[in-house]
Amino acid sequence: MKYLIAGLGNVGEEYANTRHNIGFVVLDALAQSLQSTFRVERYAYVSESKFKGRNLILIKPSTYMNLSGKAFRYWMQAAKTPLENTLVVTDDIDLNPGAIRIKAHGSGGSHNGMNHIIETLGTTEFPRLRVGIGSDFARGFQVEHVLGRWTKQEEKLMSERIPLIVDAIKSFVTSGIDTAMNFYNNK
Repeated sequence: MKYLIAGLGNVGEEYANTRHNIGFVVLDALAQSLQSTFRVERYAYVSESKFKGRNLILIKPSTYMNLSGKAFRYWMQAAKTPLENTLVVTDDIDLNPGAIRIKAHGSGGSHNGMNHIIETLGTTEFPRLRVGIGSDFARGFQVEHVLGRWTKQEEKLMSERIPLIVDAIKSFVTSGIDTAMNFYNNK
């Protein structure tokens, strides 16, 4: 069985360690736990590994956040991965920092990367794992918040939460979306 796990973010040093790049951070941790590394491929940094008999293809799109659908669709088709065996990991301002929510489908809300995937695929029916980055910003400063660097307190919290998020992804791959949602949502 093949699974495509996409972590959304922006490439480039200026975006490293920003809230919007939590998808990249999570995939780096997942790849490390699987003793796998990323290589540059078409539209993405790609890592391939196995976990409990499943083939995992991890991608960090190099298309920038707002064009994430291009990389996601390309790799889904290239790997011949069914939509239900995909998972998009992304940041979410509507969740408290470090909170996670796994869903089988839904809108993209105000997230441009998620909305581009929905637009490109023509459906909202794909699994996603949202990681909370909070909404502690003044009205009109959403962009500065999501593209801003983590505070020391947020960094500490996220470093404690990343292993749980990696476990949630592994649960999705081995036990399915329902089990992963029931066990990891609200943790």
